Amino acid sequence: MSIIEKIISLGKSILARRAGDGAARGLKPLRVHAGALFLLPGLIGFIIFYIWPFFISLGYAFLDKPVNGSFVGLKNFLDLFANKAYLKGLMNTLRFIGISVPLNMALSLGIAMLINKLRRLGELFSLIFLIPLVIPSGSMVSFWKSLFAYDGALNGLLNTFGIAKINWLDSSLALFVMVLIFVWKNLGYNMVLYLAGLGNIPKDYYEAASVDGAKPWQAFRHITLPHLAPTSVLVLIMSIINSFKVFKEIYLITGSYPHDSIYTLQHFMNNMFSSLNYPKLTTATTVLVVIIALFTQTLLRLERKAAE
Repeated sequence: MSIIEKIISLGKSILARRAGDGAARGLKPLRVHAGALFLLPGLIGFIIFYIWPFFISLGYAFLDKPVNGSFVGLKNFLDLFANKAYLKGLMNTLRFIGISVPLNMALSLGIAMLINKLRRLGELFSLIFLIPLVIPSGSMVSFWKSLFAYDGALNGLLNTFGIAKINWLDSSLALFVMVLIFVWKNLGYNMVLYLAGLGNIPKDYYEAASVDGAKPWQAFRHITLPHLAPTSVLVLIMSIINSFKVFKEIYLITGSYPHDSIYTLQHFMNNMFSSLNYPKLTTATTVLVVIIALFTQTLLRLERKAAE
């Protein structure tokens, strides 16, 4: 008997013994599936390393300092929304999400539909778009730096056509560099989700629409989009979550204080952590978590209503 089987057997015997004691006292027996025992270690780790630290940081958001602090109510939140650096980071983050997420979703859906129609080279193209997922972020930093630096490869190429050099990373164009990095990194992941959603749409629907004389755009609008609604909600949620992860590349390329157009909430929170300003850091984290949670719940409710 393996170690896993022994653990399962021991867990079942403990549950059975407790169920017998409960039955003797007139209680209903407790039945737990064996799969719950496998979920238990991960659940314990999630509570210890994610849930518990979040509630600790939530408590700091209502104190004036982390050690021997006094309760200040909502003062940290009021001060946060009066902070110009935080407001700039918030607006830049919303602008970045508003540009990058719809663009990424549209490109992912378009490429997924093209690959879905390919018979021979579909797997090869899928593999090509999935390559960015397995490349470490740190390995690509030198590439992005050499590409968008003032004396980099891209400006060298523009020079050959008589175009003046552009300061990509220290101008308003830095936002589009950030969008490009995000789309490059997450395009393949969303494409796979859309490919799975397209595979679940019965082909009979398209054949019936073709017989009725429907045009490709009409089939896309009345068949593809409605059936991809659950997948699109999932892609939207994952894209928004992943949009906060692009900070790693931008930070390694531009540092703690980049151009104003790409100064995001992550820069603000990272600088608060470096300066040991935990009240502002935990307050900003709490606001961000609440916004993401409310937005996610709203999308899921809309998706359920649309499905009904």
